[in-house]
Amino acid sequence: MATETYPDELRYHSEHDWARIEGDEALLGITWFAQDSLGELVHFEPPAEGATITKDASYGEVESVKAVSELISPLSGEVIAVNQKVVEAPETVNEDPYGDGWLVRIRLSEPGEADSLLDAAAYKQLLDEQ
Repeated sequence: MATETYPDELRYHSEHDWARIEGDEALLGITWFAQDSLGELVHFEPPAEGATITKDASYGEVESVKAVSELISPLSGEVIAVNQKVVEAPETVNEDPYGDGWLVRIRLSEPGEADSLLDAAAYKQLLDEQ
């Protein structure tokens, strides 16, 4: 299992999703806290490539032995890639939530939305308050 970390270069949504913004694109995934709370993932139900996803709305599901959890998008955009490795081996997210365990890559439609996301310090504070 991965060690608890919240990389500084990422932006975080209060629903425990992260975004790694790279120009007009972003990789999305779930945080260490989310995968730890869910336990070992057994299924990833991704959106279709080409689908439009919207900030604060569900774009797919992850299922663990404990629960099914909606994925809440931190940003809006068009899905340009789905991580097939996670589709085939969902436990990759448990092993490497910020690396090989990314979920989708999107082309941002509203880059300004990133300003409303939390930085690592603010996200850690949110976790401490829960």
